[in-house]
Amino acid sequence: MLALIVQNLALVAAALFAGAAVYVSVAEQPARLMLDNRALLAEWKPSYQRGKAMQASLALVATALGVWAGYLTGDWVWYLGAALALANWPWTLIVIMPVNKVLEATPSDAANAQTRALIEKWGTLHAGRSALGCAATLVYLWAII
Repeated sequence: MLALIVQNLALVAAALFAGAAVYVSVAEQPARLMLDNRALLAEWKPSYQRGKAMQASLALVATALGVWAGYLTGDWVWYLGAALALANWPWTLIVIMPVNKVLEATPSDAANAQTRALIEKWGTLHAGRSALGCAATLVYLWAII
């Protein structure tokens, strides 16, 4: 019974992460790119700050629950899903963080075409998080089935 609860919670956590990441990629990012450069950066900054804690926490919870489900069931597929969920951390810290640092350090009133290009790059890189979240969700679903 405990294993089934942990499995379902892992799936829910991964799906919540994936859903939030996909929302940013397909709705929020395209909408913000319709703004002028200054408004674009001014919108990106608080959005990024609010999303950072939620997405980081969901990735860790999905990872921990996946590892726990793997331990309880002895099924390696849960560990694969957990690895995909955890992969969001190094992807973010190594690949996306340099772009985040530049954007965070740029005053909104100094935003220009280079700032826009960086936010466009950020959106492309963030799509990697969406892909990892969806992959973890699908692997957890596969493990449950």
